Amino acid sequence: MDIEQVLKAMTPEIYERLCYAVETGKWPDGTSLNQAQRDQALQAVMLYQSRHNSQPQHMTVAKGGNVTWKSKAELKREFAGQDAQRIDIETKH
Repeated sequence: MDIEQVLKAMTPEIYERLCYAVETGKWPDGTSLNQAQRDQALQAVMLYQSRHNSQPQHMTVAKGGNVTWKSKAELKREFAGQDAQRIDIETKH
């Protein structure tokens, strides 16, 4: 299977499972990854991000393959906006 076929077959759910595996070193069922599996999962995550990540977070691969870095000030503004939205939603309930 070539890279294009892998990316076409990769759903957002598979991407999330791979992210979890890369971050924790374990599959969601608790099974540990060996180093080769972790390396391959990281490559798949980065490839997926390079095609689909239109809102990159701090230090991620953005759509188009560009590595994106956000400044501390940008992150603070984002988090402040998310907190304001969360508080607004909570007060409506």
